[in-house]
Amino acid sequence: CLTELSLAQKKFAQCLGEFKFEYIGDAKTDDEKCIDESMQEFSSFLRNLEDQRELMMRNITETLMKPLEKFRKEHLGSAKAERKRYEKETEKYYSSLEKLLNMSAKKKEPQLQEADVSVEAMRQHFQETSLEYVCKLQEIQERKKFECVEPMLAFFQTVFTFYHQGYELAKDFDHYKKALQINIQNTRSRFEGTRSEVFELLKRIKESPQEYRQTSPISSEGYLYMQEKRPPPFGSSWVKRYCTFVKEQKILHMKTFDQRSGGKLGETDSVTMKSCVRKTTETLDRRFCLDIEITDRPGTVLTVQAISEDDHRFWMHAMGGKEPMQYLNRTHSRERGIDAQLDDVGISFVKNSINAIEARGINDQGLYRVVGVSSKVQKLVSFMIDEKSNEIDLAACEDWDVKTITSALKLYLRSLPEPLMTYELYKEFIVPAKSASPESRVQAIHCLVHKLPERNRLVLSLVTKHLANVAANSKQNLMTVANLGVVFGPTLMRPQEETVAAIMDLKFQNIVVEILIEQHEKIFGDAPSSSPCLATTPLSAPTRQSKRLSRQNRPLAVYNPQVLDIQTVSPSFESPALGNDEASVVSDESVSSQSSNASGTPPEKSKNHHATISTSMLESTGICSATASWMNNASPASLTPVKPGSVGKEKNKPEESVTLMKAKAVYPCEAEHDSELSFQVGAIFHDVTLSREPGWLEGVLEGKRGLIPENYVEIL
Repeated sequence: CLTELSLAQKKFAQCLGEFKFEYIGDAKTDDEKCIDESMQEFSSFLRNLEDQRELMMRNITETLMKPLEKFRKEHLGSAKAERKRYEKETEKYYSSLEKLLNMSAKKKEPQLQEADVSVEAMRQHFQETSLEYVCKLQEIQERKKFECVEPMLAFFQTVFTFYHQGYELAKDFDHYKKALQINIQNTRSRFEGTRSEVFELLKRIKESPQEYRQTSPISSEGYLYMQEKRPPPFGSSWVKRYCTFVKEQKILHMKTFDQRSGGKLGETDSVTMKSCVRKTTETLDRRFCLDIEITDRPGTVLTVQAISEDDHRFWMHAMGGKEPMQYLNRTHSRERGIDAQLDDVGISFVKNSINAIEARGINDQGLYRVVGVSSKVQKLVSFMIDEKSNEIDLAACEDWDVKTITSALKLYLRSLPEPLMTYELYKEFIVPAKSASPESRVQAIHCLVHKLPERNRLVLSLVTKHLANVAANSKQNLMTVANLGVVFGPTLMRPQEETVAAIMDLKFQNIVVEILIEQHEKIFGDAPSSSPCLATTPLSAPTRQSKRLSRQNRPLAVYNPQVLDIQTVSPSFESPALGNDEASVVSDESVSSQSSNASGTPPEKSKNHHATISTSMLESTGICSATASWMNNASPASLTPVKPGSVGKEKNKPEESVTLMKAKAVYPCEAEHDSELSFQVGAIFHDVTLSREPGWLEGVLEGKRGLIPENYVEIL
């Protein structure tokens, strides 16, 4: 049964390892990368567990099945042979006894005496055989008490060890599990924001499809019928082609569309346009036609036909024809009928709103997630901006509740003719959000912020400083930095063109806003250095273990009844204190209303780890090889064997101090979290101890204590 279970689990693990997520877009967030690797992590965990189960099954064979089989063959087999001998002697004795009793008393005395002597000898032999058989039975019954129970004890010890291995694997997996919970919650929150934007865009396209026909200010595309003239008497024919017009270079790319081939596209033909003129029905008996003069072939004019009147206007405008149709680039301000401007009145409204929110509702749950009544919100914005009524102090005015003020602030920022972070710099802000290094992200965004116009930078500083204050009170208002990034990502920055592809960048907008909130003081406090915005590629270094733990296969400890002098191993690491912001998983309903997602702050690391470990037991207790290698470099004073039976006595004694080590950095490292240390090659760490986190050490550098990747340093 165990074998069948193991095979099923391994098959399941293989399926998990082969599973791949599909992504829309050109890059993945850190959360999505972790989620993408999660199935491989689950697969690795199951495979590791099944490896331990195989070890358990092999040890069960050695410690239970074989000893019992040996007992059956050697001892039970000899007892059965003894029983057969006893039964045979019994039959012989009672047969001879019956013969003796049936002898006639008239027989001669010597014959009777001889028969008596023979039966007496038979009786003595039978008695000896009976005693031997009884002794054998007694021996078997006594042997059962240890020959059978001892293998059973070994069996249960093996089973317990297997479950202990599962417990150890679960502890190794716990760090990744908590991080994955946060990744999932962040992704769910971003999905809610992205979905609402997609549905809103879908609704607007359904209402006014022609406004969104031009998908890009750079190029236009669609189907056109091309007139191809043939030599007489064939006249001309119209061929359907899929065309893409690049406005900047005025290049028209054309692909032949063959309906008979199932809609397959042919080869691409490209021409450079010189001019475009609407063709009237007076010169050609077809509607919706254009004459395109091309520069590649002087004097050559292409006649094309659009598929409808709207399509005709679209191509006329795209190609700059004589009857251009002004592109309806609907802005957020027109859409909502609010004439919001980034002037003194607007800046005053932003300050007024922030003061009111921080004074009256900084601890309100779901702040900025819970929206106000739309009519009230529009009324407040119009009242404060259109009528220039800046004398009202919203902090002291009870006529407007907090959710109306928060919604009005968001509406004002969205209604600006251009977002605070400008259309021009939008793509530049998105690029660092897709890069791998957290340090380079901050550096690049720092530079870009100082490229913004002065008023934009001022208002952005006010808003992000306010959001940092909101996040600082996340325990009460449940609005973490990640939640605020979801809310304000599309508000502070957005692309000029509204497309689904642009909406898929929402998650990276959120990341940019999160960085602005978390690094507010650094970004807005000082001007950026003269160094390039994007950090140079660091020196090649070993793989970090913070994101993906490498779980070592621990050797399975096997019970050996012959070895009685076993040293007790008692690791007495201090339990790490959990941080204030533990991971929490919230429901979809809470995401859409007023709950926050789990905070990304990992547990604080214990500053001192005292270990009492017997080096002779490292292998049998399952300490990973990386730990064992570090312990081999440690001084003898830091490893104290514990005598058998001394565990309970030592518990009440104060822990002896561990000899603290020194280490030297052999690779540079950038910290990915506040609990980690950043350092360059050659840095010397003091007071180095083993961390509870696999693959990490703890040490002090320049007065700061933090985590150090074990494979980045060497012990001195």
